[in-house]
Order: sequence, then C-alpha cells, then structure tokens
Amino acid sequence: MLIPVLLAGGVGSRLWPLSRQSRPKQFLALAGTSDRSLLEQTLGRVRQLDDLGPALIVGNDEHRFVMAEQLRSSGIDGRVMIEPVGRNTAPAVAAAAFEICARHGGDAELLVLPTDHAIGDAAAFADAITRARANADRGRLTLFGVTPDRAETGYGYIQAGSVLADGVRTVQRFVEKPDAERAAEYLAHGDYFWNSGMFLFGAQDYLDALAEQAPDIHAAAAAAHAAARTDIDFLRLDADAFAASPADSIDYAVMEGTDRAVMVELDAAWNDLGSWSAVARAAGRDARGNSARGDVWLEDSDDCVVHSQGRLVATLGVRDHVIVETADAVLVADRSREQDIKTLVQRLAVEGRSEAVEYRKAYRPWGSYEQIAAGERFQVKHIRVTPGGRLSLQSHHHRAEHWVVVHGTALVTCDERQMLLTENESTFIPLGAVHRLENPGKVELDLIEVQSGSYLGEDDIVRYDDVYGRADVEPDAKNTVDGEGAAAAVSPVSDDKE
Repeated sequence: MLIPVLLAGGVGSRLWPLSRQSRPKQFLALAGTSDRSLLEQTLGRVRQLDDLGPALIVGNDEHRFVMAEQLRSSGIDGRVMIEPVGRNTAPAVAAAAFEICARHGGDAELLVLPTDHAIGDAAAFADAITRARANADRGRLTLFGVTPDRAETGYGYIQAGSVLADGVRTVQRFVEKPDAERAAEYLAHGDYFWNSGMFLFGAQDYLDALAEQAPDIHAAAAAAHAAARTDIDFLRLDADAFAASPADSIDYAVMEGTDRAVMVELDAAWNDLGSWSAVARAAGRDARGNSARGDVWLEDSDDCVVHSQGRLVATLGVRDHVIVETADAVLVADRSREQDIKTLVQRLAVEGRSEAVEYRKAYRPWGSYEQIAAGERFQVKHIRVTPGGRLSLQSHHHRAEHWVVVHGTALVTCDERQMLLTENESTFIPLGAVHRLENPGKVELDLIEVQSGSYLGEDDIVRYDDVYGRADVEPDAKNTVDGEGAAAAVSPVSDDKE
C-alpha cells in the first residue's frame, strides 16, 4: 500500500505579499492557470497512483481547517496530523511513519511530498513513482533527483552513481547549493540532479534508519506519537515530546549517512516555487519574458513578474521587476533582489506590521471575513458563511455589532431570541449580548458587520460553545484570545469571529 505523506508546513515568505503566515503558498493557486491550490494540485497528482492508501497531511495548528477542507474537496481519503512546533522534515516524517505503522503496518510505503511544488508533467511524475516502487529493493530509501535544464544556484544537488535499473541509480554524494560556475559544471557533467525533497521508503525502513543515525529524533517522534490525541478528526502530536526533538531534515538526519539511499530520475517539469522567478517559470512567459496573472496591462516592459489580486496593475517601460498587488500591500522589487524579500518580511514583522503575516481577508472553517474599513471606535467587515456554517456562541465586553444581510439567510441567536434574517434585513447585537450567527440555507450567506465600541481588539471575546472544537470552553466562560497562532497576536485587524 502506498501512503502519501504530504508536508504542508512552511510560510513561503519569499512570495510575499501573496504568501503569508496566515495563508502560505501551499494553500494558494500559483502554478499556471489552475484555480486549485498547490496542495490541491498535489492531491490531484497522487490520486492517479496505484494501490493508494489514505493520505496523511502534516502541518501546523493554524492551518488545520484549510488542510482538512482541501483534503475533503480532493475526494481522497485521509487525515491531518498537527505538528505543534516546526522541527523540519525528519521528525515530522518520523511521526507520520509511527502513525502509518500503527494503522497499516511497517511494510506500507511512504511517498513523502512537499505540497508547495509545481509539476508540469503528471504522467512523468506517476511513471517515476512506479519505477521507484518496482526497482527499489526492501530496505532502500529512495529519493527523486530532478533532471536539470539550467545551471541553477538555488537548489541542492545529488551526484548519482552506478545504474541499478532503468532510471534508478545509487547516490554518490549530496552537494550544497553551488555558485554559478560550479552549477554550470554540474549541468555539463550529466550525473548531477536537483534534490527535489521527495522520498519513497517503507515506514519501518525509515524508522530503522533514523534510529540508527538520529536516535534522539526517533525517540522524540515516538514519544510525541505515543502521547498524541484525537481532536475532532485531527491527530495532535504531543507538544512537549515533539518540541524536544532536534530540528533536522531527512537529507541530513538520514540520507547523507546511509548506504541504502538510491535515486530515481524525475523529468516532469518540476519547480519548487521558491521565488517569484520560479512562479514565472511555472506560469509561463510571453515573448518579452514577462509573466502576468490577474488584471495586468504591460506596456513596453520586459522580464517582469506581475501579479494582481484585484486592481488593474499597469506597467510602462519597466525591466526586470517583481510587482505584486494585494488588497492591503503592494511589492515592487528588482528581480535581482527577490531572495531578500524574506528579510523584508521579517523586518515588517519586527515593526509590528500585520501585513507581514496576515491578510485583511481571513479564512475560518465556517467561511471567511474581510475588513472593509476601520477608524476610531468603529470597524466594518464583510462576513461570508458557507451553507451549514456556524460561528461560536460568544459575547463581547467592549463593543456592539450591527449585522446587515446582503445575500442568503441568517439564523441569529441573541440572548434568549432567535430570528431568521433574509436579504436587506438587519439586527443589532448589544454590548454584552450572548450571540451566534449561522447559515441554515443552501447558498452562501453574505453579511456586513459594523462594530462600534471603545475597544475592538481580537481578545474581547467570551466563548461559550464552538462546534468546531477550536478552544476549550470553560464553565465560567473566561476570556480567550480567539486568533490562531503567532500571526493573530501581531495583527490589529484579526477578527475574533470564530
């Protein structure tokens, strides 16, 4: 049985302002003209594989509902495992291997895939997986080496050794990211391949190799899985045990020291989407080297990457620039400096700029909300609730709310009253009232909310009940911060609407 282990952590800050901590690149549509996210495209690729078992997506707590929803929409059976803190790929995959051994036995094969890559040739991808499964003997740990088509300095390389079978070779050595001269030598040599970060191995084989070479990671992952608990449909690893693990990648912890590593050649238009230039390669470029997405008008411009989320972006006489427009931030950067975007985002975060980590539009398991306007003692938001969606039962100490339905039907609870509101109807939620918003209909509910009061921060909430189990509800309904993760603590526009 083949079990896809999909790694959905990471921030992708080099693709800011589109990719942010609250909505990283793996949950966005970036590759080509597809409207599906990179995670959804990854799920689509594995769906075509033979002998497929249930997928296991590994990611962090902040994105658990996004992962669950995109897994559900893919039609693939699976589960989400939540890692309480980032510890790189070796511990994350070890915890996944323990779970898969417990459910499917140690002979189950793990196909470990990052979820932020683009692959243009799905058939070639499937063929590489088939060759890996057919030719890798038991106990071998297989990685996938991408056939290079240019002298790339942004990737690590694998030097392949002797041929074991068609497209399957031994691993001679791993090479760090080279300079331009060395990268050109690797391209000309023919035995060097880009390290894709994709792996195939037996669950127990990986754990045995890890125990031999990195016993501290093995022990921490074992303890974290043994003490894991189920929360709704999520599997939560034990926080203390997992945090005790050293942070290391599979390459360093296992692959570089084992004599069981083999490499399968992958020639499938692979792209890791680690920069805006990489996005341009995956999306395609016009005759003047420009890559554009959204409402973009290019005039006498060359070798630019231009991405618009909403407004018209027009360029005139521009060369070698990255221009990205979102509702709350615009990036204009020289393409030679695109690797420094990550540093820019870090500086914005240090300065407390919410745009570094969060969007004005935030997604929740019941739908989404987006800030429209804000000022002293007021804030206006567009709230969208999916059919069947239900916000938590809550109250506020410092603000009142006005709700106006613009589309769909709202079931409103306000203290002892319940009411149905339809288009162009409204209601008032007084300060301190215990209230809830639900969508009982079959179409999306769109509602405008006007908040007014002395304090509109995210921590002004008392929660009494939540159908999604996102926080413990104390009997005395004590205050809780309703934002999720570190991003919420930075952002003044985060909503406590849960």
